[in-house]
Amino acid sequence: MRLFIAEDDRALGGFLARGLEADGHEVRIVHDGQTAMDVLTEDLPDLAILDLNLPRRDGAEVLCFLRGLAEGLPILVLTGRSEADIRLRCFEMGADDCMLKPFSFAELRARCRVLLRRRGDTGLVLRHGGVEVNRVERTVVRDGEAVTLTNKEFALLECLLLQRGRAVSRATLLERVWNLSPDGATNVVDVYVNYLRRKLKDCGPEPLIQTVRGQGYSIGLNRRGLSQVSA
Repeated sequence: MRLFIAEDDRALGGFLARGLEADGHEVRIVHDGQTAMDVLTEDLPDLAILDLNLPRRDGAEVLCFLRGLAEGLPILVLTGRSEADIRLRCFEMGADDCMLKPFSFAELRARCRVLLRRRGDTGLVLRHGGVEVNRVERTVVRDGEAVTLTNKEFALLECLLLQRGRAVSRATLLERVWNLSPDGATNVVDVYVNYLRRKLKDCGPEPLIQTVRGQGYSIGLNRRGLSQVSA
């Protein structure tokens, strides 16, 4: 899942980002309200975590802005103020949940999972060709059989399914799954595609993961779509 964090405390923000990335999420972090609004205008995440005490536009302003931008987006607010009216005000402005600092990472992780489940968004479960990927529970099933994947294998499969019907270039996969520049010479994408194929028993005459020569990889690409490349 794609998560967004706006937190002015760089140490705390970095800690949260590392923990959520270790769970397999893609995390974008900013440290002030104006940058948060600029980024969110261009690219909406699956869930947003907002600190109320932000410079250059406070968290309350960002919260109202984001709720107006995306009505169904889950928003978790972080605050160091214990007054009940502060938390009530956050809910009135559109927050889905509010956590008082300090808190445990385990609790934040659990609350994020609950918020994502509440969305009821069909995009949280991806299906194609007998494969079902639950993006919240981070489970994979192939033809009714559970498949255990590493975080990177899961992220690679998720990325291909989100772009199903299109060829996804190796450069795009390097950036989105490994956060690596496409400039370097590496075959990590090809290696992990092979890992996925083995674990998914993807060896039939019509494989789930297709190699698109000169372009990259795809799931669900038909012949007419050979020129459609996600770069």
